[in-house]
Amino acid sequence: MTVLPNSPYSRDVEFHLHPQTNGRLHEATGPQIITRGEGIYVHDLDGSRYIEGMSGLWCASLGFSNRRLADAAHRQMLELPYQQIFAHRGTEPSINLAEALVARAPAGLTKAMFQSSGSEGVDTAIKLVWYYHAAIGKPEKSKIIGRMRAYHGTTIGSASLTGLPNMHKGWGLPLPGFVHVSCPHHYRFALEGETEAAFAERLAAELEATILREGPDTVGAFFAEPVMGTGGVIVPPAGYFDLIRPILRKYDVLMVADEVICGFGRTGHYWGCDAFGIKPDMLVCAKGLSSAYFPISAVLLSDAIYQVIADQSHTLGGFGHGYTYGGHPVGAAVALETLAIYDEIEVVARAKRLGVQLQAGFQALASHPLVGEARGIGMMAALELVADKAAKTAYPPEVKVAARVAEALKARGVLLRALGETLLCAPPLIIEAEEVEVILAAIKAALDQVWHEIQAA
Repeated sequence: MTVLPNSPYSRDVEFHLHPQTNGRLHEATGPQIITRGEGIYVHDLDGSRYIEGMSGLWCASLGFSNRRLADAAHRQMLELPYQQIFAHRGTEPSINLAEALVARAPAGLTKAMFQSSGSEGVDTAIKLVWYYHAAIGKPEKSKIIGRMRAYHGTTIGSASLTGLPNMHKGWGLPLPGFVHVSCPHHYRFALEGETEAAFAERLAAELEATILREGPDTVGAFFAEPVMGTGGVIVPPAGYFDLIRPILRKYDVLMVADEVICGFGRTGHYWGCDAFGIKPDMLVCAKGLSSAYFPISAVLLSDAIYQVIADQSHTLGGFGHGYTYGGHPVGAAVALETLAIYDEIEVVARAKRLGVQLQAGFQALASHPLVGEARGIGMMAALELVADKAAKTAYPPEVKVAARVAEALKARGVLLRALGETLLCAPPLIIEAEEVEVILAAIKAALDQVWHEIQAA
């Protein structure tokens, strides 16, 4: 393709710094410019149409052309395009959304606080952990435990909690006070011959040992995604969270569930917490909250935490936290309409039904010579690609095997995401069964293509 001066491609390279992107490589390759969407499909500036098999970034659950969400935003913009909610002020959309979220929340979560992104939501939860423990006379309980390969965001706090080295390199992160325990990925990290049950027991013992090593009086919270998304769709071993719960309670460590990806049906359950019996003290949600039609996130918290916050804010004469766009009336209106649509289309039942098909299709790909493991739950799935199936040996990074499969998929009209040696899939929850089959067939063909290329090299 010839790139003309002053074209969108050249102007993007000249003026735009892209997140999560190799800057020099972008200068050489330029962007793929998406211009419009319809249902589960998006179109680019070159005129090609693709199934958006990652829902953007796990988030456009209702696809890319839902008129009801656009109309909800338009109505609210005409009525009240913005209002802040600091210092006792409120709006009906933010009030209604808080009530709707609490009504749908896991048991025990009774209040909602709004932000604009998942990263902001995680940062807020970190601050609330500190605020809570300080208020009850334990300010030293400030350390936060996360897990290797977890992804919680890219703000300073959330990136410190994240367990992916590429989010730390070059930034001087993680900050002190953020501690990481092992990733609960049995395929990659279990000992030889170790069962899932034994693996889960070992990880629970490691968590307790970490709390004891750091000092129980210094550890404030444990953050976990029910299913690790960006880390590679890592489904925890059976019983993992059941073993962790009593350890956290024993040492007065709060449990914070990061449901930014898992929430609103993605796992085939309304919440990832429901899928694994997690009983969180706080929960962070975003992405599917508005089907990505407006930036919005929420932290849901227990009454016990709220009562302490309310008392402390009274003692201090105020609550020194909040965001200009938190509870934005347009975002709240869009989110309310999104929740209504989820109810109407029975999104959990739909995701569960289609998830059976998606997971079966991925498991059928597990026998492919490039695939080490096929894994997932509900409408999120992954293939881990290996050079040696028996030894689980990865290809050298320069082979870029997953990226090559993703490019082969793009040529076949399907957009998936390659992260390291893993290929991820999380299509919009409005996808139909026949479109799931299109994705699966394209993946099989792309795997075959790359396998033959590697064998011929």
